[in-house]
Amino acid sequence: MSEVFVLALPKGRILREVLPVLNRAGIEPEAAFADDNSRALRFKTNDPKLEIIRVRSFDVATFVAFGAAQLGVAGNDVLLEFDYPEIYAPVDLNIGHCRLSVAEPAEMSATDDPTRWSHIRVATKYPNVTQAHFAARGVQAECIKLSGAMELAPTLGLCRRIVDLVSSGATLRANNLVEIERIAEVTSRLIVNRTAMKTYPREIGDWVERLRRAAA
Repeated sequence: MSEVFVLALPKGRILREVLPVLNRAGIEPEAAFADDNSRALRFKTNDPKLEIIRVRSFDVATFVAFGAAQLGVAGNDVLLEFDYPEIYAPVDLNIGHCRLSVAEPAEMSATDDPTRWSHIRVATKYPNVTQAHFAARGVQAECIKLSGAMELAPTLGLCRRIVDLVSSGATLRANNLVEIERIAEVTSRLIVNRTAMKTYPREIGDWVERLRRAAA
């Protein structure tokens, strides 16, 4: 079989955490993958039937959903935001632990009562998840889409609250913000394009099982 499968990996912290899992699964990227000076985005592995691409975390789901990559690693925050029906997430890799939370200025939280909210303005890169979360509570959420530096929004008067990923909470504290509500616990998952799984069940299934064992 001449088919070459593509595994999409996110840049940043999750990439560092997933590399030991790949190693336990017997997947070894070519040397250029570890070269910080390399501008390459697509890499061979020790298996001629598997290549790796390195993309932004939000783009992993898009590459997999549209079949440009057959497999990928994405946080369930990304999966919740896009909710692509073309994506199957068979394995929780137990990495990338954090949470998706609502935060606001510390001085505001002392008297704020979230149960009394009816309409709020929120800065976030997760507008779909945010609106769905608050709609379930009967709260109308007006979302201002930002791609980063969410913590600046309250201090500069863009809005009073944010929805963002929280790990240690250090960035919130550094910007005088406090976490007041958790929307979802987040870990990274192995994701698969459903059509690829149906077309190549043995080959894709083998990668899924190898990564499942590696993550256990």
